[in-house]
Amino acid sequence: MARSILHMLTPLKYMSPFDVNMAVDAGYETIVTYAEVNLADVVSITQDSIFSRAPEDGVRTGIFIGGKNAEDALDMVDRAKKAFVPPFANHIFADPAGSFTTGAAMVAEVSRALKSKFGTDLKGKRIVIFGGAGVVAYVAAVIGALEGAKSVLVGHDGEERVSKIAFTMKWRFGIEVDAVDGTTPDDRRKAIKDADVILSAGPAGIPILSTSDLESAPNLLVASDVNAVPPAGIAGIDVNAKDVALPTGKGVGIGALAVGNVKYQTQSRLFQRMLSSDEPLCLDFRDAYKLAVEVAG
Repeated sequence: MARSILHMLTPLKYMSPFDVNMAVDAGYETIVTYAEVNLADVVSITQDSIFSRAPEDGVRTGIFIGGKNAEDALDMVDRAKKAFVPPFANHIFADPAGSFTTGAAMVAEVSRALKSKFGTDLKGKRIVIFGGAGVVAYVAAVIGALEGAKSVLVGHDGEERVSKIAFTMKWRFGIEVDAVDGTTPDDRRKAIKDADVILSAGPAGIPILSTSDLESAPNLLVASDVNAVPPAGIAGIDVNAKDVALPTGKGVGIGALAVGNVKYQTQSRLFQRMLSSDEPLCLDFRDAYKLAVEVAG
């Protein structure tokens, strides 16, 4: 059997050591990283990787796409797929900043909590997502909308930037995602007043919602915070929390390490899936979500 090779591409200055470690521990034998890769570079890198091996060894070759931007990563996936010349093809796995698997894990944990604690699911729920311009928020919003929820992106610096992101989601996935302003405390309270689910995916160590803010969400069922650096993004959610009652007594909270445990297993298993598959795979956050739901239980 041919040796397993993973080509890891990022538009940033360096490939994330986190992702390199995950790939090694999943079983890849040879890993090569490529930094400062732009969209135009993807075709030549991809075709060099496919034509240097027999077609049957495409399943022993993977292309991983990192970075910190969801749209850029998805564009690179599309460009790599178009560079294939059947029967020459490799695996492709996109997970920029680990956020595709993190966002998938976050929504999977929320889905599990809704079912186990309240006997319901994501369909029809209003999911309000802070850190709306980030990759985790992007993933959570799209997955929520695809599952029948009403996703709402909250912008910390006004509505304009998150509105543009919501528009690209509609263009790419055919979904409707709302965008609202969350600049001031009053704006944030207004954003959550009809929320069934609140997700915090803002910068680490930045408090977003206080206990008094949460009083503005009378319908709240589940809140989750992926911030592992104190102070918490959402008051009362410890990093280890898993279905822990929120300080207002309304709903339950899920912390960063509970989400992280599902994320870690999901990313590892997707790497392993590529190593064991007999057909070339193309994996993004939708595949991550399906697997994360299994992992979350």
